[in-house]
Amino acid sequence: MTWAQHVTVAGLGVSGVSAARALARRGARVTVVDGGDGPDRRERARRLEQDVALELGEERVGVRLGDGATLPEGTGLVVTSPGWKPGSPLFEAAAAAGVEVVGDVEIAWRLRGPGAPPWLAVTGTNGKTTTVRMLASILRAAGLRTEAVGNIGTPIIDVVEAGEQRPHDVLAVELSSYQLHWAPSVRPHSAAVLNLAPDHLDWHGSMAGYAADKGRIYTGNRVACVYNSADPPTEELVRRADVEEGCRAVGFTLGAPGPSELGVVDGLLVDRAFVPDRRHRAQELAEVSDVRPPAPHNIANALAAAALARAYGVPATAVRDGLRAFRPDAHRIAHVADVAGVAWIDDSKATNTHAAQASLTACSSVVWIAGGLAKGARFDDLVAASAGRLRGAVLIGADRALIAEALARHAPDVPVVNLDRTDTGAMTAAVRAAASLAGPGDTVLLAPACASMDMFTDYTARGEAFAAAVRALAAGQDHDEQQ
Repeated sequence: MTWAQHVTVAGLGVSGVSAARALARRGARVTVVDGGDGPDRRERARRLEQDVALELGEERVGVRLGDGATLPEGTGLVVTSPGWKPGSPLFEAAAAAGVEVVGDVEIAWRLRGPGAPPWLAVTGTNGKTTTVRMLASILRAAGLRTEAVGNIGTPIIDVVEAGEQRPHDVLAVELSSYQLHWAPSVRPHSAAVLNLAPDHLDWHGSMAGYAADKGRIYTGNRVACVYNSADPPTEELVRRADVEEGCRAVGFTLGAPGPSELGVVDGLLVDRAFVPDRRHRAQELAEVSDVRPPAPHNIANALAAAALARAYGVPATAVRDGLRAFRPDAHRIAHVADVAGVAWIDDSKATNTHAAQASLTACSSVVWIAGGLAKGARFDDLVAASAGRLRGAVLIGADRALIAEALARHAPDVPVVNLDRTDTGAMTAAVRAAASLAGPGDTVLLAPACASMDMFTDYTARGEAFAAAVRALAAGQDHDEQQ
């Protein structure tokens, strides 16, 4: 397609800036529109316009702040950032004018040149980032040039743009449901849907819409569609997928694997899908202890990563070496400290009920710190499933009452501390309250099941506040003991 046209980019975030630069380099005249108009955005707009003008010798990018709804005159293509909802006025105006709307991932796919590296893609409600980083570690252990890109933080357009200067053999690509919604042409080599649970329904309109967008990741797969054998909706997405002839359905399970599955046997991760010698029923890939941390949902992540790597032809030894080399990101079931026989775990990344339940399931006796912005979620199923392991609960944030009500219905004997404060000391108060409820052998788990933006910048800031409060608690205890 020709890029020498007027392109409107929606949003002045990381992906929007990346798209604007790439399209301007290919001859497009770009207008970036953003509804914000604060000092930070004005400075970001100034830098973008100035940097592109200096690089290209002409003003190819202009930024319009304070109006994200009006379609600029002459627009021939709209490129959206992931967070913009399909019903936004800008996109309604584009549809009325017959203008195509796509996302940054779609642009990256269209910018690929001959010999471009294939994509191994991952989506799911939870576990995407960890799985993609595990996959990249396994691929590197096999000696392949790769990078973890996409929704993980590195805009995939930037990697495609680097091209010959930073060549890759294969890319490990994290794709959100938002990105998949706007990516009609993407055709991965192989892909995985890790799990499906209600999330972002305000954006997608329904669970059916959310699942359909997730399922787009399987379209055009050439070698393997990887699904979660314990999560039937993921298998159903494979059944509905329009794939290339010869593409296989490959499951992963925490139990013993059947044919065309990866699973766990006697503490080993084993493969019954990509066994090179038909005389052998299964091939050992790694030990469960090679997965850090070896919580059930993280073992599932490792199996999904292994399945995609094996679909690309990676040897079993690289799976083992890659998992051993992998270190999880912060705020994902991260052990902060042991204080007076109590383990303190930071899983601030558990921003929905599905992720929180996975963390709670990994603990036998837990004091749960939860709450924040519920995003339309309900907590009855989560609490009912976890009631037997709850020693206490400390609730914070704007929608804590929803969790309190679920606890009253399904775990009425569990002591609850309801903190009605949102100041900077709220997390310290939550940690102190949790310490008063926990005893030796218990785990205090920050797994909020909610978004963080009511009290914190993001889940990282929330996790850091928790870890700092726990360290202060540990230091205070040590000081008392020394007295």
